[in-house]
Amino acid sequence: MTGARSEVILRVNGTTYTLAVDHRSTLLDVLRERLDLIGAKKGCDHGQCGACTVLVDGWRANSCLLLAVAQDGRHVTTVEGLSDGQRLHPLQEAFVERDALQCGYCTPGQICSALGALREAADGHPSHVTPYDADPGGPVELTADEIRERMSGNLCRCGAYPRIVEAVADAGDRIRDARPGDTGVGS
Repeated sequence: MTGARSEVILRVNGTTYTLAVDHRSTLLDVLRERLDLIGAKKGCDHGQCGACTVLVDGWRANSCLLLAVAQDGRHVTTVEGLSDGQRLHPLQEAFVERDALQCGYCTPGQICSALGALREAADGHPSHVTPYDADPGGPVELTADEIRERMSGNLCRCGAYPRIVEAVADAGDRIRDARPGDTGVGS
């Protein structure tokens, strides 16, 4: 069974790819090695650092833990797919404006995770720090504590956390003001 392959269809950043992939290949490896999308980084390769975070059908996921064959037919968004031509996504703009990066290695995963976190909060999904008396059907208020909790799966060795929290808050405000009810990520 070594080297068994299957054909999968992946919709990545709006482009459909039909690929024969080894059953053992992770989504991260397929993105980086087969599709030349190197934004998602291989950090720990154990799902503990978040450097490989992408959006799968609009939900954040550690691509190093996902087998590519199990993603057949799914929509995958990487950091490369967030901009609109030369116009950066509001999260990317906020990260630049707030200087929410140093070495930049974790930044693509931070941005994809932040986009997923914004969607979860807008959809009313509570986190560990969401107040018990919060409206169960309404959006969750993005306080600094709320953002830190939602982003806790993404590590930054440079320690840019305060600026990351500021950037996520700024981008959340921009997205909400620009398109009420829309987090800027499709499903």
